[in-house]
Amino acid sequence: GCTVKFSGYLGDWNNLFCSYGHAKYPRLMKLGKDITLWGLELGLLSMARGEAARFIFTPEYAYGRRGCPPSIPPDTTVLFEVEVLDFIDSEECDLFFELSDEQQDTFPLEKVLKVAATEREFGNYFFHKQNFRVAKQRYKRALSILGRSCSSEAEQSQVDTSKVPLLLNLSLTYLRLEHPEQALKYGKKALEMDQGNAKALFRCGQACLCMKEYSKSRDFLTRAQRIQPFNRDINNELKKLA
Repeated sequence: GCTVKFSGYLGDWNNLFCSYGHAKYPRLMKLGKDITLWGLELGLLSMARGEAARFIFTPEYAYGRRGCPPSIPPDTTVLFEVEVLDFIDSEECDLFFELSDEQQDTFPLEKVLKVAATEREFGNYFFHKQNFRVAKQRYKRALSILGRSCSSEAEQSQVDTSKVPLLLNLSLTYLRLEHPEQALKYGKKALEMDQGNAKALFRCGQACLCMKEYSKSRDFLTRAQRIQPFNRDINNELKKLA
């Protein structure tokens, strides 16, 4: 998936015929699905995050012999200015979700962890765009992927290590959605896996403060402060509590 800005021109760089992605929050698009112009797809695959480029597409890489009436005449060479704002490689994810439940259960753990990490990356993308509901869905989907039974303690340890940041992400997302009870639930789940996690203690403290459970909030926050005494966020939350 990628977020892009692009402008298409006919004949020269002054004759604009299409423009996309110039809104404040351009949506995430998929190559081959949302972006179907062959030349544009090839061009984007050659680019890195943050890169801008100019392309000239002959008809076979653009709109072909027929063009696209009425705006694109037949056999037209087009010019494109393109900027890649963000890019997430979801090929492994797409493959995984096409499998049956039985096939997913036998998918190698290393690849399952990679799929979950990509889902988390999508969640982070939507979180930073302030789209907390979609972010929550992506984080939960990543957690469900990691819900498989493990064949050894070593595997379970790997899975738990991947789960903790997802639980913390969900806790923060629920705080943003103003659901502190859920934020506390996911913060506590992270603590069950990592008792000394200062961020999990901090999230639980934040949630309790929102719920006006002040003594519980103080307990969580002072425990977090003992682990990270110079953490500005923790200290500011304790000031807020006081």
